[in-house]
This record gives sequence, structure tokens and C-alpha cells, in this order.
Amino acid sequence: MAETLKLSLYDTMTREKREFVPTDPKRVTMYCCGPTVYSYAHIGNARAAVAADVLFRVLRHIYGEDHVEYARNITDIDDKIIVAAKEQGIDISEITTKFAKIYNDDLAALGCLMPTYQPHATEHMDDMVAMIEKLIVDGYAYESEGHVFFDVTKYDDYGKLSGNTLDQLKQGARVGEAEYARKKNAADFVLWKPSKEDDPSWDAPFGAGRPGWHIECSAMIKKTLTSEKYGETIDIHCGGQDLKFPHHENEIAQSNCAHNAPLANYWVHNGFLQMDAEKMSKSLGNVKLIHELLETWDGEVLRFALLSGQYRGELDWTDSLLKQAKNTLDGWYRILEQEGLEFISGNEPEDISLEAPVLSNRANCFLNYLCDDLNTVNVISELSQLKQNLSNGYDNGFDGSSPRIIPFSLKRKWNLLRSFVGTANLLGLLQKDPEEWFRGKAQEGGLTDAEIDGLIADRAQARADKDWGRSDEIRDVFANENIILEDGADGTTWRRG
Repeated sequence: MAETLKLSLYDTMTREKREFVPTDPKRVTMYCCGPTVYSYAHIGNARAAVAADVLFRVLRHIYGEDHVEYARNITDIDDKIIVAAKEQGIDISEITTKFAKIYNDDLAALGCLMPTYQPHATEHMDDMVAMIEKLIVDGYAYESEGHVFFDVTKYDDYGKLSGNTLDQLKQGARVGEAEYARKKNAADFVLWKPSKEDDPSWDAPFGAGRPGWHIECSAMIKKTLTSEKYGETIDIHCGGQDLKFPHHENEIAQSNCAHNAPLANYWVHNGFLQMDAEKMSKSLGNVKLIHELLETWDGEVLRFALLSGQYRGELDWTDSLLKQAKNTLDGWYRILEQEGLEFISGNEPEDISLEAPVLSNRANCFLNYLCDDLNTVNVISELSQLKQNLSNGYDNGFDGSSPRIIPFSLKRKWNLLRSFVGTANLLGLLQKDPEEWFRGKAQEGGLTDAEIDGLIADRAQARADKDWGRSDEIRDVFANENIILEDGADGTTWRRG
């Protein structure tokens, strides 16, 4: 465990940046709300997942990989799923299995690690029913015409996370589910509702039906991350700020009342994505789907773009943002290509020993930024400066003294490269071999890698035969495909421009 590092996070509940102190450093717990799997996920969904992934990586770095448990759920029962299944004439499981896999594949392409647990709502019906039963017995929930509602007036802190008050809600600011006539209070939210004919249904003491959205996460958190030994409170709950109300507010109410303990000690929310200065919205038709973006851009470019803004703020998603991300990554990978990759696996020259002041100061600079509420913006800026220094052949400080121009020794360069790659990897970047990176992503309908290699062989033969016409034809094909050839002593290599 890296005990010298102190992580601070902006806690939405207290509205301040707080030092992170886990309940148990040997078992740090975090939960992020996952997708409702009825269709393709959009890049806004990815921002929440990538922000949580960086936090997961930082926690693992500080406390050790075996001491961090991260759960991200799959909501596989919902009105939208049922509608999609009926429209296509298939079982809901076909819809949810398909899009859960696509979601995981999309996030893997963006460099997100799989969480420790990925609970599915339909696998935890008994846990939801048990929690609802307890809320009814303890007087926090009530039955009404086959429904079970949570009575928000029984929880004094309702609205603390989002800033909503019951008076505001009574005035119609946000009233929750539409079964108004069955509720005691307009803001009461549904825990269980009867299923319509031919809809999926589960048995429960209060009637056959299915759960409301909010109870799903509370039950899955309890099952995967809490226990009698560790208590009912997890360390961190994260997600998009659009979930603060009503979803997270309702999670807090039902969990706190069911367990007489806080649901989470820290609440971490990421900001919205905007599309060319307009909020991304299905109603506006400006939603960008992850799988469509991946047809044009490498997943690491998308990840870099998402990390280029402070995670809590709004981020304007534009083509220029993606192009800048690609250009920056090209420069970073070029350094690896030029310097070689042996140092990554520790195969440094025998006469190179760890130059502690250089490595520790530069690495600590990066890590301290990350530990300051996941400040990826400053980390990326410093990495870009370090890349420039490595290109120039000298460093500008971080040797324990005041900043100054320091010519590179081999030892210094080796250690700085190690810091450069290690920090980028902690962000989930520089995950590829440079040759693989520069070969890039083929455009739809373009030449495949095998076809390019074949044409290079044809070109070599044409040049050997002095068939300059054929050689020029192949050159023109590559130019049209934006394929750049680099001839060297060991043969011809290529990359996409």
C-alpha cells in the first residue's frame, strides 16, 4: 500500500473536497451505477464508466489490487427493455444478454477494467423482496393497490444529496412515479409494482410483480459489498450527476432506513457531456453512441478525450477534441517507438540504477495530481511536457532543487521514461505497442492489414522487376488510403496517417 499518498475527493453530499479515509484499508469498496441494457450505450454513459475506472485504478495503486472491491451493476429489467422485447418479438433475456455484452465490449475498447462484481438485477430479486419487506415492517413503506411505495416523510434527510426539499417536491418540482392516486405523498417512490399481463413477473409477499428501479441498486450494493463483518456502509458511490435525483436520493433513503446506517461515506458524481456546446440529449438527436465512434476512432482516443476535462465539469464533445486527443497520443507513442519498450518490462541496461530523486519527484508530481480529486487535466499537461523534454533531450527540473535545465544522462532518461509510461498506464493510456498504434484503425470498407502487407510485397516485387508503373499504382492506392510507408534496412513498415 502506498501510504504516503493521500487521496481527496469532492463529496457531493457534503459539497466539499474531503480526504478519503476508507472504513478498512484492506477492503476499500466502491459502486457505480451501470447501464439499463436495452440498446447501445452513448458516450455520456462512457464518461461515468471511465471516471469510475480511473478512481478504481488509483485506489488499487494506493491500497493494492487485492484490497479494492468495485461493483457496477447491469439493470436487466425495466419498462424500456420490455417494450424493446415486445417490438422485436423476443424474450427480454435476448435483449439484455446482447446489449450487456456490447456494453462490456465497448468499455473494454475504452480501456476500462472489469469491475470486481457485475451484479444483474434479475439475479437479486430475493434480496430486493427482503429489503422491501423490512421497510414495510419498520414503517418506512406501505402497500397500495398492488404497489409498494416508500414514504419520504418518514426519512428526515430526504433531499440532502440533491438539495431538493419536500416542500419543493409538493409544489410539483419533481414528483417521481405517475401512480399519484395510489400514493400518500406526491414524492413517494415505488419499490414494487404489479406486472402487466404477459410482462415478466416475480412472486412476493405483497403481490406478484417486479421492482422499481431504485431498490435494485440498494439490494445489489448490500449483497455484493456489505456484510455483517464489514457493516452496511460502503466507501464510495459514484455515477453521473443526472442520477443524483431521484435515483441516488432514493437509494440513500431506502438503504439508510433499511439498515439504520449511511449507504456510502463518499458520493462522487461526474458532469455532463455537451455536443458542440449543447447538452447531449436523445430529444435533440445529438447522442453519440460508443460503438459508432469506435468505427472511426481508437478507443484510447475516446478515453483520452474524456479524461481531457475535469471529471466534475461539463465537457464539450467535438471532432476537434478527438483530433487533438489523437495527435497528442501520436506524440506519446512516437516517444515509445523511438526509445524502445525494453524498460517497461524492467530490462534496463545493467549499469542503470534507480535515480531516486528524479523518479520519485516526477512520479509523485503525477500521483499527487491524480490524488487531488482525480485531476487528469494537470496530469495530461505534465505528461505532455515530459514528452517534449524527452524529445528535446533535456529535463527542466524535478530533481529536488529549483527548476533548471538538466541534460539527460542515460539513467535519467530511463527513469523518466518509466515514470511517463507508468503514469499513462495508471490513466489507462499507452496500452498498445507503438507499431500496433500507428497502424491504427482502418476505415470501414478500407484496406485490411493483410491487404496492405500484400500490396507492400507486390510493391517490393514490382520495384525489383523495375515495373515502375505497377509500383506507382500501388503508391497511389496507399496515398488514397492515407497509408504511410517507411522504408528501412529491415524492410518496409507502414502506418495510417
